Amino acid sequence: MKRVPLRFENLQQIAGDEKLAVVILTDEARQRALSVVCDADMCRQLLMRLRGNKDVCRTMLPEALLQLLPSEYEMTIVGVYNGQYQVMLMDMKSGESVRVRTSDGVLLSIISSIPLYIEERLMARQSVPFDEHAKGVSIPINAMETQRLKAALKEAVEEENYELASQLRDEIRRRSPQAPFSTITTT
Repeated sequence: MKRVPLRFENLQQIAGDEKLAVVILTDEARQRALSVVCDADMCRQLLMRLRGNKDVCRTMLPEALLQLLPSEYEMTIVGVYNGQYQVMLMDMKSGESVRVRTSDGVLLSIISSIPLYIEERLMARQSVPFDEHAKGVSIPINAMETQRLKAALKEAVEEENYELASQLRDEIRRRSPQAPFSTITTT
């Protein structure tokens, strides 16, 4: 399995939703970008570290736990399931691994020397060309939570963007094949 090393690029607030932010990760050459949604709490945690509050952060739980880790670790984004990137944290000596939230993996990578990778084919499918001057970011629909997909579907129908509505509907159906699809009516 070929992997692409990822680096933290920046953090952007989602317009109209103060509870969410987007972490932008790029490949080392800064050619391709991957967007990861994180909640407000993780956004605050990341900003604390990025703004250089080392004295405050030194005794916080993530930094304290890092001091106890006896081994070398690495993390790899291995897939997408129900709108969430799947990240595995692996102990390189024992081969044991555990799944972590992507935003936690990003935080861990920022505060430590633990590298973060993504499988090459997944990066090719999920990433977009990186433009450091872009005013917005793209988030693949398969990496959006179902609740956000439903809200986006409602908005697409209201705006009569039926092509997008169709794609969003198909992604929602793909995630819950046993559940009947509820129709959205507009007045």
